[in-house]
Amino acid sequence: MIDFKETLELAYKTSLFIVKLIFPLYIIADILFYFNILGKISFIFEPITAVLHLPPESAVGIAAGMFFNIYAAVALLAPLNLSPYQWTVIGVFLGIAHALLIESAIMKKLGVSLLYSAGLRLITALIGALIVVALPFKFSSKLATTSDIELTKFETFYQMIGTSVTKAAILSFKIVILISIIIFVINFLKSLPLIKRYQERVNTSFSIFIGLFLGITYGAGILVSEAETGNLEKKDIFFVATFLLICHAIIEDPALFMLFGANGLVMIGIRIVLAVIMSFLLTILYEKFSTKSKLYGQK
Repeated sequence: MIDFKETLELAYKTSLFIVKLIFPLYIIADILFYFNILGKISFIFEPITAVLHLPPESAVGIAAGMFFNIYAAVALLAPLNLSPYQWTVIGVFLGIAHALLIESAIMKKLGVSLLYSAGLRLITALIGALIVVALPFKFSSKLATTSDIELTKFETFYQMIGTSVTKAAILSFKIVILISIIIFVINFLKSLPLIKRYQERVNTSFSIFIGLFLGITYGAGILVSEAETGNLEKKDIFFVATFLLICHAIIEDPALFMLFGANGLVMIGIRIVLAVIMSFLLTILYEKFSTKSKLYGQK
C-alpha cells in the first residue's frame, strides 16, 4: 500500500526545491526584459542567425528564447514575417536550447553541471537546426502566420514587479499541484506488485515520460524525488537528464511554432532522434570515464 505520509513529505520537498528556483529566476527574467538588456547583447547571437540562414533581426528573439522562454521568443519574432521553413529551423533550435538560465539551474541540483547542460543543448540545437537547413526540400503551409502573442508593456518598474511576482506565484502554485499529483500517481503505481518487479526501469521511464510531455521542470522534479529515495543510480540520472535536456515538452513547444506554419513532424522527429542518440552515446562515455576513475582511485 502507498505510504501517504512519506508521499506527502516527498511531494513537499520536491515542490519546494522547484519553486525556490523558479520564483526568483522568473522575476529576474522580467527585470532583464523591462530594461531591454537583450537588445543590447543580441549582436552576440547574429553569427548563429547567419549560419542558420535567418535574418539578423531574428537575433533578439533567439536571444530571448535562449535566456528566458519560447513565448518571449515568439512574441519578438512574430512581426518579422518569417517563412514556415525559417520557423521550423527556429523551432528545432529553440525547442532544444531555450530557458537555459532556469533549466540549467534545475539540472544543477541533480549534479549536472551548468557547463554540461548549456553546452550540450547549444551544440545539439545547432546540429538539429543545421539538419533542417540541409534537408533537400522546403516547407510550405496554409496555416496563418500571425499570432496574438505579445510582450506585456508596463508603465512603471513597480507595476512590472507586481505583475511578475503574481505570475511567478501562480506558476509556482501550478507546479506544486501538478508535481504533487504526479508523485502520488507514481508512488501508487510503484506499490503495485507487477510494477515492483521492474522497479528500476519504471523509475527511469516515468521521469522521461513526464519530462517528454510536460517539460524539464516537471521531469527533473520527479527525477529529484526518485534520486532522493535511492531508486535511481547516477548512471540512470545522467541518462535521463541528458535525454530531457534535448527533448522535452514535445507537444507544447512545437505547437507554438506550428501556429506560424512550422513543420511539427520535422521538429519533433529531429529532437527525439538526437535525444536518443546523444543520451546513449554520452551515457556510454560516462560509464567508461566513471569506471576508469574508480580503478585509478583504488590504486
